[in-house]
This record gives sequence, C-alpha cells and structure tokens, in this order.
Amino acid sequence: MTLMLLDSASLYFRAFYGVKASIPAPDGTPTNAVRGFLDMVSTLITRYHPTDLVACLDQDWRPAWRVALLPTYKTHRLADQQTAPGGGGAPPGEAEPPGLAEQVPIILDVLDALGIAAVGADEHEADDVIATLAERATVPVDVVTGDRDLFQLIDDDRDVRVLYTARGVTKLEVMDAAALRARYGIAPAQYADFATLRGDPSDGLPGVPGIGEKTAASLLARFGTLDALLDAAASRDPHLAGVAGKLNAARDYLTVAPRVVGTVRTLPLPTVDTALPSRPPDAERLLELAERWGIDNVLGRSVKALGSAP
Repeated sequence: MTLMLLDSASLYFRAFYGVKASIPAPDGTPTNAVRGFLDMVSTLITRYHPTDLVACLDQDWRPAWRVALLPTYKTHRLADQQTAPGGGGAPPGEAEPPGLAEQVPIILDVLDALGIAAVGADEHEADDVIATLAERATVPVDVVTGDRDLFQLIDDDRDVRVLYTARGVTKLEVMDAAALRARYGIAPAQYADFATLRGDPSDGLPGVPGIGEKTAASLLARFGTLDALLDAAASRDPHLAGVAGKLNAARDYLTVAPRVVGTVRTLPLPTVDTALPSRPPDAERLLELAERWGIDNVLGRSVKALGSAP
C-alpha cells in the first residue's frame, strides 16, 4: 500500500505552460492545463501504482499568518496576481495567468467524477495539507511536487519520500534522505533551516547576505540546527569566524523565517476516502464532462490508469 499526495497547483501550473493550448473545449475554454494535469496523474498512477491518492489544494497560497511573520513572503508574485478561480467551488489560486483560472474548476470536477479525493484547508497552503496527511499516514508516502520546501518531509524511517518534478513527470527525481544529503549535504530535518539561511527568491525569502548553499550546509553540519547556530553567533563562537556578524545582523529574520518555511503538520482536516477506485464511481457524470469539455481521450487514459491501480 502507498499513499500518493499531489501538490496540485505545482502540477497544473507545469501542465499549463508545458501543453500547447491548441485544443480548446467546444465553447472555446482552454483545456491545456486540464489535459496535462490529468495525463500527469495517469502517468503517476500507472508508474507507481499507489493504492491511495489525494490531490492537495492551496486554499490560501499566501496565508496572512505567514505574511505577518515575514512581510516579503511571496510578495513578488502579487504583481502577477490574476483573478482567482471562481465557480465550481474552486479555491483561490496562486497568481493564475489568463487561461488557467477557468480550468481549475474543471480539474476539480473531473477529479470528483473519477473518485479521486481533493483536500484543502482554510488559511493554509497545499504544503501544509500534504505535511499533515504525511504525518498521519500509516503506509509509505510519495509526495509529488516541484517545490523544494517539501524536502523537509522526507523521512526514511516512516518511508516518506518526494517525487520531484523539476524536469517533468516522466523524468522524476526520487528524493530520499540519501539523495538530499548528496545534493545539499543536509538531513531532511535541517531543510527549513537551510532554506532560511540560503534564502529562496521564489518564496520571497531574502536569506542571510553572504551565506549561500555551501556555507549554509557546512554551518548546519557543524551546529545541527539554526537555534544552536544563533546561540553560537551570540557567544561569538570562534568556529564561526566572520560569519557570526552576518548571523547576528539577520537575527530578526532568522527567528521568524523557519516558521514560515516550516510546514504545518497538525491541521484538522476532514476525513476523506483516499482509496483509488478501480473504476469511476460516477461514469455518467464523467461522460458529461468529457463531452462538455472535449476531453474524452484524456479521460479514457485516466479511466485506464485507474484500472491498473492495485
């Protein structure tokens, strides 16, 4: 048994930009993100054979409580913010470009008709939903995402790994503790501290000036945690040499950023049936959606993928 958790926005953004918008629905609505997303899910099911699957949603892509801690959090994305998806009960999304917003409700409708669970949480991101479901899991977990922040969830003891989509679903990188250490020289539990020190422009994390990936990794290798590192900086530990001044100057940022980067693992999520069905529970509705949106071929592949699941 395996539980697969999808970072849904990460996948449908990739689909939107990776699939040509050449085949719209009969009413002219673009369907490239729908087609690409569903093909990705079909590929994942066929290749990895999960018994359970949840499409995790961003109910709030920039939660106020994270912004209160770090005002720069995802600030740069606001300039490109488009109208959030409306209708169909779709949750607000992250800076959807024109042509994507109207496809998110279609994706959610199709997932429902296929019998695939979709879960979000008010005032939280998909990362937090994924983290909570992974924490609760009693079976191996595969997290599918293009977001490096979710590397913090890797746990060999509990058999939680990340299927990293930076190069696409057909060229996934399987990230476990050994792969993370080989890439960055850190343990999964150190990733939030590592990202805080290094910074991440894509999330509006400024990092500590003068501290890059290699320095951040070497500091954590010696001191273990950011808290221990800050204590050493305060006491001017000789092992820090000239880095102590940089850390002390960034102390205000360093005391709050790990809570922004860190995932919430205790959300009171609703109970849902995560088991993948062997066939769609609502075939009639699926046929209606296929006809309405002109996606019969891609839905045929989705149904075939369900039949291949354990």
